[in-house]
Amino acid sequence: MGLTERVWDAFANTIKLNDKVEQLNTTVAKQQSHIEDLNARVIRLEAALEFALHAQRSRRLPASPR
Repeated sequence: MGLTERVWDAFANTIKLNDKVEQLNTTVAKQQSHIEDLNARVIRLEAALEFALHAQRSRRLPASPR
C-alpha cells in the first residue's frame, strides 16, 4: 500500500468517525431531553404523594384526652 493510499484511508476513516460522533451527539441530546422529562415527572409524582400524605394526616381525628 502506497503512502497516498494510507493517507486517503486515514482521511476516509476520520470522516466516517466524525459522522459517528455526530450521530452519537444527536442520540445523547435526545436521551438528555428524555431524562429531563422523566425527572420532571418524578418531581410531580413526589409532590402529589406529599400532598396526598399530608391530606391523609389532616383527616385523622385527634386522639381523645384521657
